[in-house]
Amino acid sequence: MDSASGDDGPTAESVGPSSLTVASTPVAPPTDIEAEPPAAVGLFGERVEIARRYVEALASDGVRRGLIGPREASRLWSRHVLNSAVAGELLSAGQRVVDIGSGAGLPGIPLAICRPDCEIVLVEPLERRTVFLQQIVADFDLTNCRVVRGRADDVVDECGGADVVTSRAVAPLERLARWSVPLLRIGGELLALKGSSAADEIVRDGAAVRALGLVDLEVVSVGHGLVDPETIVIRGHRISASARAGKKRSGGTRRR
Repeated sequence: MDSASGDDGPTAESVGPSSLTVASTPVAPPTDIEAEPPAAVGLFGERVEIARRYVEALASDGVRRGLIGPREASRLWSRHVLNSAVAGELLSAGQRVVDIGSGAGLPGIPLAICRPDCEIVLVEPLERRTVFLQQIVADFDLTNCRVVRGRADDVVDECGGADVVTSRAVAPLERLARWSVPLLRIGGELLALKGSSAADEIVRDGAAVRALGLVDLEVVSVGHGLVDPETIVIRGHRISASARAGKKRSGGTRRR
């Protein structure tokens, strides 16, 4: 779990095998929902009401379904929704963005709200999460957004050729690149929302990631004056195909 994304963002299991988990007892929605920061209107403009409804959905249905922790209600805006939305400044008009391990919709849903000029594809294997995401997309009439259920390495035929692949707190950089690179077109861009250890990840995994065809790795900060701390993103570009990228894992035991 990446420290910048709170305690309840998507994890590496978000792109692993699908399983349906049902809470044994009902969870009451939290009452201490964070007040809307002034930056919300600046980021979402005339679509801020959709963002407000999304925050309400996370704090109620999202908590009941176990997609977001009750403790996160006090920082849903600042730590989660705005933290995700500010990455929209790195997108260009008309781009197709694939968000892997989307979980409760972060960063994909905030990006779909603030960047209606882009197509956002939410990739998530877990049924309880995809049901929630499909409901959000339908209820909020997010016509620029769709949900695909599956693991990242199983949806390349359907979702490949993307201009941008995003993720938030999904996995360490090398593993994340293995899932992301096959979904990118040549020249496409990885935007991985990370925490304060982002630069260390590039040092540790840089050579392996470059071998996958992802180069020009850099750490960028976005959201100056809008979120505190600013959102940290690892950015890289795909320059070639690689036999290693997207190679199926075999053997061993996976956590469920």
